[in-house]
Amino acid sequence: MLTAMVTPFTADGAVDYAGVQRLATYLVDEQRNDGLIVSGTTGESPTTSDQEKERILRAVLEAVGDRATIVAGAGSNDTPHSVELAKTAERAGAHGLLVVTPYYNKPPQEGLYRHFAAVADATGLPVMLYDIPGRSGVPIATNTLIRLAQHERIVAVKDAKGDLFAGSQVMMATELAFYSGDDLLNLAWLSVGASGFVSVVGHVVGAELAKMIGLYRNGEVERALAVHRQLVPVVDGIMMRAGGAIMVKAALDMVGVPTGPVRLPLVAADEKQIAELRACLVAGGVKLTDA
Repeated sequence: MLTAMVTPFTADGAVDYAGVQRLATYLVDEQRNDGLIVSGTTGESPTTSDQEKERILRAVLEAVGDRATIVAGAGSNDTPHSVELAKTAERAGAHGLLVVTPYYNKPPQEGLYRHFAAVADATGLPVMLYDIPGRSGVPIATNTLIRLAQHERIVAVKDAKGDLFAGSQVMMATELAFYSGDDLLNLAWLSVGASGFVSVVGHVVGAELAKMIGLYRNGEVERALAVHRQLVPVVDGIMMRAGGAIMVKAALDMVGVPTGPVRLPLVAADEKQIAELRACLVAGGVKLTDA
């Protein structure tokens, strides 16, 4: 169970490093996360500098690195930049790397292969590929994933492509560990062999998601399904409206773990979205402290 954590900011938009440590501690100690993704998309990585990313990573490692696996986002659409991000993360002490598909420039599959291989070659850290064509514009093809699996440090996939059959083919052909990168499909991914979740809603229901994984692993499928159904309103409220970082920060305010504003071009949830989110969280059994 991992959560792709948001980045707390102060009211004037600076990174709140003390808030980063408070949030990381909350996610590990109270929300039962086994690991955290730092400086992923939910962490607003497009609008944080490389220097901020390094300080955020070091803050998280200092707070919880002794009891959780800390995976640093090192993806970009510029291969040398990704390589440098990976090297910096290794020097800072990261336990692994998350490398997203290069976005906007829409490389061919051979370009994807060489990009991911170059980042994996750059450090001694294990690499989780992030397949999210809805944001990157390009899926990682099944054959490319199978080819990449031959690299000793490419060990996992965060899947937000949503093709359970293609994922099944890759899992049958390789030893890649798949993680659901789409909270809508968490239980579905477990059913075809996924290892766990890289969640967004785990900010507020991480403990319940960890419980779902445990139940499913123990063969208690009906009870796991009950947890899934309990959390449907939460996933609806956070993931189906203004988007991850915006709604997660609003949700964290409601549970008493404020993380400040978002940075432009993101904007805060409006009153209607806040009201809808509140209703969804209550329906999903989340205890609110601002009521």
